[in-house]
Amino acid sequence: MDANYQAWNEGSVLASEAGRVLTITLNRPERKNAMDPASWDLLFDILRTAEVDPSVRVVVITGAGDAFCAGADISSAPVGHPVTRVSRIARTAAALFGFPKPVIARVDGAAVGAGWNLALCCDFVVASDRSRFSEIFVRRGLSVDFGGSWLLPHLVGLQQAKCLALLGDFVSAEEARELGLVSTVCAPQELDVAVGDLAGRLADGPPIAQALNKALLNEGTLSTFEAALAAEVRAQAVNYATADARTAREAFAQKTTPSFTGEWVLR
Repeated sequence: MDANYQAWNEGSVLASEAGRVLTITLNRPERKNAMDPASWDLLFDILRTAEVDPSVRVVVITGAGDAFCAGADISSAPVGHPVTRVSRIARTAAALFGFPKPVIARVDGAAVGAGWNLALCCDFVVASDRSRFSEIFVRRGLSVDFGGSWLLPHLVGLQQAKCLALLGDFVSAEEARELGLVSTVCAPQELDVAVGDLAGRLADGPPIAQALNKALLNEGTLSTFEAALAAEVRAQAVNYATADARTAREAFAQKTTPSFTGEWVLR
């Protein structure tokens, strides 16, 4: 394990790095990985560390035991003002959604409430066919959080977002895939291979171009077409200043496989 992550090899959120892939495990299986305040803080801290760690090219988020994440843990008496408590969750959502590297949610089992929106903040959701999803907030007398009010309309449209948020029904992995909320569905025994293959492909990609693509697409949902074009021009200039663009051109000409580093070549 990389020294950066030794502090998180036990507790409610774990982190381990192997082969340029950082795996973050939500580790409260006795609570279906429901997140208490300390867990949100741990996830935030790990993401902030990984964001500036050049050895990490891809992040995988998964859950221990038989669930992905049951959302925020509401079993204990709340401490502090509600605004403070929910702001603590919101800053973690912002860190995850804005994370500049590819993030895969590996979902096996239930992903509900903030747990589902946590997965939706990721770039890819790879789920086993026994997984179940729900925007369960309304059943608890609550409104959506962890970015769900933005994510759902952008991903499935306003009408379907209202169905999910106002009813809180459970949907299967296949139903979620049909809605565009899950990238891939596979058998449980195939999940690790599917996630590993995807993570490997992403880890081999050009990191600067990937980061810029994420930012362009996220920002493009709110910008005008003209603003998006201007942002693309600025981003492409950055890409041309890395070794990866030249490496890709040379590999194309030589019919070889490029090795991307993200190295800045202009001084």
